[in-house]
Amino acid sequence: MRAFLIAAVVSMALTVTSASATVIISDDVGGKMQDYTTHFRQVRDSGEPVVISGTCVSACTMVLGFVPSDRICATDKAVLGFHAAWMFDNSGKRVVSASGTQDLMNTYPAPVRAWIARQGGLTPKMMYLRGRDLATIVAPCNRSRAASVSRAKRFGGVRQDAETNTPRASSDARR
Repeated sequence: MRAFLIAAVVSMALTVTSASATVIISDDVGGKMQDYTTHFRQVRDSGEPVVISGTCVSACTMVLGFVPSDRICATDKAVLGFHAAWMFDNSGKRVVSASGTQDLMNTYPAPVRAWIARQGGLTPKMMYLRGRDLATIVAPCNRSRAASVSRAKRFGGVRQDAETNTPRASSDARR
């Protein structure tokens, strides 16, 4: 009985600690899809809420598919940018990755896929989701949630190496 009680207390403490931080996404230009997959799975598993409060483009948008929608909100400053996934070919040229783009689309929830389809699908050109359109897909943050972030974990873009052939959703360049 005592061991059960100790295990319950430790489990509860870990749950409270991991869910007490908030992940703030702002000025994130994206990067390798595998890096964002790993990161956003960890965020999902931690129970931490996510506030999108600025630019979240390219692979950053994968947050919408990995973290439950009831734990994500967007401030009025939020802008999400979507484009086809790409990788470097053998000559170092950036080329669209059809399989990477399909993997990216499979990550997104149905409302995001529908919005992308209405825009003509993912292409190399960035398309932006903001304002009212964003509010129909991602819940707006209430003022207290956006303003009272006391322990925030900021997540920024991940830089890439030109030598790899890993599908990525964006480059180092800001758009």
